[in-house]
Amino acid sequence: MAKSKALLRSVQQRQKGQWLRLNNLQYFGGKKTLFEYKQNMTTIGQQLQKVEDELADAAIDTSKSTEDIQALQKSRDDLKQRFDVIKEQHDQIEAEQRAKFEQQENLQTIKDPKQKVIEAKAEMVRSTMTGKPISNDVRQALGDNTDPSTGGEKLLPKTVSNQLIHEPFVKNPLRDISVFTQETNLEIPKIAFQLDDDSFIGDTETAKEMKATGDSVTFGRHKFKVFVPISETVLNGSATNLVATVDQALESGLSAKEKKVAFATTPATGEEHMSFYSTQNAIKEVNGESKYKAIKAAIADLHEDFRDNAKVVMRYVDYMDIIEVLANGNASLYGAQPEQVLGVPTEFVDAATDPIVGDFAYSHFNYDLQMLRDRDKDVKTGVELFVLTAWLDHQIKLKSAFRIAKVSTEPEA
Repeated sequence: MAKSKALLRSVQQRQKGQWLRLNNLQYFGGKKTLFEYKQNMTTIGQQLQKVEDELADAAIDTSKSTEDIQALQKSRDDLKQRFDVIKEQHDQIEAEQRAKFEQQENLQTIKDPKQKVIEAKAEMVRSTMTGKPISNDVRQALGDNTDPSTGGEKLLPKTVSNQLIHEPFVKNPLRDISVFTQETNLEIPKIAFQLDDDSFIGDTETAKEMKATGDSVTFGRHKFKVFVPISETVLNGSATNLVATVDQALESGLSAKEKKVAFATTPATGEEHMSFYSTQNAIKEVNGESKYKAIKAAIADLHEDFRDNAKVVMRYVDYMDIIEVLANGNASLYGAQPEQVLGVPTEFVDAATDPIVGDFAYSHFNYDLQMLRDRDKDVKTGVELFVLTAWLDHQIKLKSAFRIAKVSTEPEA
């Protein structure tokens, strides 16, 4: 009898110690997490299995008394009850988290199209950062192809096309006047028509034919990367803040790159054709005694077909200098629209060191569709980086559609 009581006390002390260890976090550290409940279930389950094995051995051991078997049965029942309590708490928390997750992730339940796009883009960013595959619901919400053989590569570019190209956070004025597309291996035919003989057909002459001479503008791939720093707070926060952070940074990066290549006075090797100021493009320069006269002369020098759609891109400080000279103390001129002053619509870009006049429909930016999403981490700060790799090209389709207005000390021709 004493032996049975000692066995029971041993089992109970062992269970009590284990139970106190399992609940130590709850007593001193607050509410348990789902992971901790799983750990507790594993520990209690192992202990329960051990006692059940001991009970099975005792049942066939003739040296064990009835009291010994009853003590083990009581220990088993106690452990089973504790296991059931923990499992119930675990299942409840797991169900709550699953319901919350499904509510957040189920894009089909979102009725507002704009909100659905925001949620889908947020999930796309989170999936990229965690390495998780992007769901078909997200692809559909963003208008991506869900075919596994072709889907995925168009996920971000379609979003960029709708929201970055046309609604830039950092304004690139060329986006309002130049052409922007997203096509892979884009090639545009350039055709000019001319007559073999410019005179009319005589009675005995063979009919003169109009023939087309053509060339093409081929867009290349020039790779660059945009890095978007995302803190853990933003990544795990609301979808709206996450999407706003990523979109604003991407918009800024794309806009800055577009302006840099288009107005570079010393373009990088291989990027000379992108700049209005490069010697490779050799856009005609028109001189004048002042910026104002140079711009007027450049507009007049354009062919009339280009002049009808001409615009000026120049620095704001240069425009204010023109106004100061023309106003001559008259403040009313400061309130006039630039088009009233210069004669054509005007866009201001600080990078335009010399004013550019022309039909900007012949300035064409193309993004290759195969944009890539990736992630990186700054180990110094712990900030995650959302990385976009893009391929951009800028082609001036007709050099004759533009003029560069230059100030010269020499008299005008």
